[in-house]
Amino acid sequence: MADDEIGGVLAAVGPRLRALRQQRDTTLAEVAEETGISLSTLSRLESGQRRPTLELLLPLAKAYGVQLDELVGAPPTGDPRIHPRPITRHGQTFIPLTRHLGGLHAYKMIMPVRTLPEGTRPEQGTHEGYEWLYVLSGRLRLALGEHDLVLTAGEAAEFDTRTPHGFANAGDRPVEFLSLFGAQGERMHVRAKPAAS
Repeated sequence: MADDEIGGVLAAVGPRLRALRQQRDTTLAEVAEETGISLSTLSRLESGQRRPTLELLLPLAKAYGVQLDELVGAPPTGDPRIHPRPITRHGQTFIPLTRHLGGLHAYKMIMPVRTLPEGTRPEQGTHEGYEWLYVLSGRLRLALGEHDLVLTAGEAAEFDTRTPHGFANAGDRPVEFLSLFGAQGERMHVRAKPAAS
């Protein structure tokens, strides 16, 4: 590989690291605590001011649940299969269904049974982007701004993630749903019926 190719590969690592962190809704401080890498080093890696090394990338790949080659953009091996690695955060399981870091991100999410205290709503947060949900099984409670919705198998919802939102299991068994998230506000385009000819 020529020097300019190596430089291009290394320059792409920072944006990939930032995208992975934002996709997981994690702060630099949380990543620093998990990996033992200083906050300033992580910030410089993401901005491209620090050259990535194997010693830095290995703990980051582990923390983000990805293969090392996904951080450095290594050429594909010819095997088209995706081998998702589940990520567990706050008791929920996230199974990534997409490998690329740009555009829409797809996850299968599994939320265990957890009863909220009476009169309590799911904790809400906001971030840039747009999300589309589809419930596979169980009952999903979606707190969206001032609204409370319960989605059941086969139902979908879409919303701007700058609107305060939060999720909870509204049933007596785990709820499974698909989440398609566009960090730059990309939206799903669903065709309900064939276009008129």
